[in-house]
Amino acid sequence: MPQSHIIDRSLQDRLSLPFGTRLVLALSLASTSGFALGAAYGGQVAGLRFRAENAHRLPTSEVGWFLYHKSKNYNAMLGGIKEGLHMGMRLGFWGGLFFWTEEGLDRMRGAVVRGWAGFQDRRKLERGWEREVGLERLEDDEGFLWVQRDFLSTTVAALSTAGAFSAWNRFPLPTAARTAKMGLKAGLAFGLIQDALGLLRGRKLGYVEFIRRALGRGQGESSVKETPRPG
Repeated sequence: MPQSHIIDRSLQDRLSLPFGTRLVLALSLASTSGFALGAAYGGQVAGLRFRAENAHRLPTSEVGWFLYHKSKNYNAMLGGIKEGLHMGMRLGFWGGLFFWTEEGLDRMRGAVVRGWAGFQDRRKLERGWEREVGLERLEDDEGFLWVQRDFLSTTVAALSTAGAFSAWNRFPLPTAARTAKMGLKAGLAFGLIQDALGLLRGRKLGYVEFIRRALGRGQGESSVKETPRPG
């Protein structure tokens, strides 16, 4: 395979990163953020619980207060570590599920478009339109896969993850609706940001290529109509 194809493939990935690298970074970031948030929350709750459980037996000496605060800090640290690990694993799981769903939707859409294009090519061959076969294709056969990596897959993946999260936690309908709304906004924003960064780096997008082809056809038809016929 030529080297240029390899470079083009790396440019067509989301954020210009292969899926494996992107998934590892997402899992690391989600787990680290979850651990930090969980440790802060768990430590605070454990400290308050220790104070409430020992409110009826407060120490009366300096040594007693030293041991009291030492035990409270130990319980807060232990509670923070437990809650941090728990929340880190939870956020890592849901973040990984989102990126897996996004990648799966990208590949599924690419396969559907590639299959539809092949079906159209076979119909053109049966009708004897050999000249038009492959006119809608990109430079290589794998272009059908790469151009489908746009905000639509990201938005649907975010909505699916939000729905799975609501179902797992058995949220009531109003809470599930708010969660879905948040997922829709976050997925749409993240998808559009990825599309904007991809366009700046020269990545092809399906809807952008469709608009360009439509505009090119419109300009071509108008120029044909305006061209005067020889008298």
